[in-house]
Amino acid sequence: MVAIVHQTDKRSGITYAYRSVSYWDKEKKQSRAKRTLIGRVDKETGKIVPTDGRNRKKKEGNPPVKRNTKRVEEAHRSFYGATYLLDAIGEKLGLIQDLKQCFPDTYEQILSVVYYLILEDSTPLYRFEKWGLLHKHPYGKDITSQRSSELFSSITEANKLQFFRLQGKRRMDNEFWAYDTTSLSSYSETLRQVQYGRNKEHDKLAQLNLALVFGQESNLPFYYRKLAGNIPDSKTITRLLEELDILDHSRVKLVLDRGFYSEVNINNLFKNHVKFLAGVRMSLKFVYGELDAVYDTFRSFERYSENYELYYQTVRTTWNYTQERPYKGDTLQESRRLYIHYFYNIDQAAEDEKNFDRKLIALKKELESGERVPGHAKLYKQYFITKTTPKRGTKAQIIDENVIKAKRYFGFFALITNEKMDAVTALELYRNKDVVEKAFGNLKERLNMRRTLVSSEQSLDGKLFVQFVALIYLSYLKKQMQDHNLFRNYTLPGMLDKLDVIECFEQPGKSLRVGEILDKQEQLYRDLGVTPPTSL
Repeated sequence: MVAIVHQTDKRSGITYAYRSVSYWDKEKKQSRAKRTLIGRVDKETGKIVPTDGRNRKKKEGNPPVKRNTKRVEEAHRSFYGATYLLDAIGEKLGLIQDLKQCFPDTYEQILSVVYYLILEDSTPLYRFEKWGLLHKHPYGKDITSQRSSELFSSITEANKLQFFRLQGKRRMDNEFWAYDTTSLSSYSETLRQVQYGRNKEHDKLAQLNLALVFGQESNLPFYYRKLAGNIPDSKTITRLLEELDILDHSRVKLVLDRGFYSEVNINNLFKNHVKFLAGVRMSLKFVYGELDAVYDTFRSFERYSENYELYYQTVRTTWNYTQERPYKGDTLQESRRLYIHYFYNIDQAAEDEKNFDRKLIALKKELESGERVPGHAKLYKQYFITKTTPKRGTKAQIIDENVIKAKRYFGFFALITNEKMDAVTALELYRNKDVVEKAFGNLKERLNMRRTLVSSEQSLDGKLFVQFVALIYLSYLKKQMQDHNLFRNYTLPGMLDKLDVIECFEQPGKSLRVGEILDKQEQLYRDLGVTPPTSL
């Protein structure tokens, strides 16, 4: 429906005429209108006089006026509430300033794509045009699929490293940093780093790996790295330490999953004077050896945590540090201080034992039925003695000594660290590393990274960077929502939608005006650490 709408400017007293086109917005589920300025209304005749928006009549034959691309050239109403929130967060975290410094020519386009990825929740990038027309965003113009590909390809490694360095300096120096990797499946046959490896989502596809570093107190990421899909976690620590050094991060504290444990990695962490907290397998000789010394007195009342419902104990030991010194032609061997924090969960021990007994029953049936599984040969030998007679067939007998030994450490897990702390603090730090797991979930679901959809290395690198910037915003929002208990009433998309309906009105030569804001919306802004928007 098309209509002519008159509106009077209270300050100048001039009445303007607008062409108003109504349409139904399926996403917002409400009627919308787009207005285009026609001209001013003559007070005496009531006729519409064409104008350029500053009360000057257009003169035929005059050359077109060159305008700043950021200037509003026609009256326009758009959604503003959510993009205003992201603008404010970007200023608060220094993201806009750092992006402008690293990408002076394209930072506005990067921000607009980031906003789109966050607010449209996995919608393909080729739908940007529609979203861009309805929203106020930093770039203010359409970004076509070809333009987005060019944007991704323009992001260089030097630009990224500069951004990581600037963002890293804004993080807390003394906090522990959680480090982990995830796999991104891909159908591409042209990307060099797409390789078959241990896929953490069990997809039967080639993959590349992505490593993330997160601040555990800030809950914000500040570094990532793309890895070949066939590289195991334990092989990535040395390169990580090298790059953190390049980024001028001298006081490093890392929290690592047990998949990163190796003697080489622990030696490298000691060598680089890095504080670490790492999970380790109970099957390691030095781990269960130290536990045996305190095993019989482990479950005492004084060492029980009511909050975590487990027993704990810390043992101080030494690490046999070795360092190859090619320049001297020898190997340095020293003892370094190491703490092992042990934890025991009764419920987990019972569950482990039940599962183990079920496994033994299944193995026994395989042996006695003659339906052996080749992959179970080692388990057969470890836990059973078999006897076969013509009359009774095959009978399997349990090796009690080996079974008792296997059950001895059920319910136990251990952490090692070179920094003095109590066991409960270590446990809390280690469990907080799930911030990285949640971040990977955000990347793959909300940021459309379940599959990599680019074919060139340069485009992939650029797209990963833009999605990483979006992840910083999402991580901030999630932490604020958790800190203020907003998840009781909102999901993250629901909260963003609640603010997204707030409109702004831009008119040539006039300040931006913001639509009505409800009390609940104002409180949401404050809970998220942002001052509510007002008309300029």
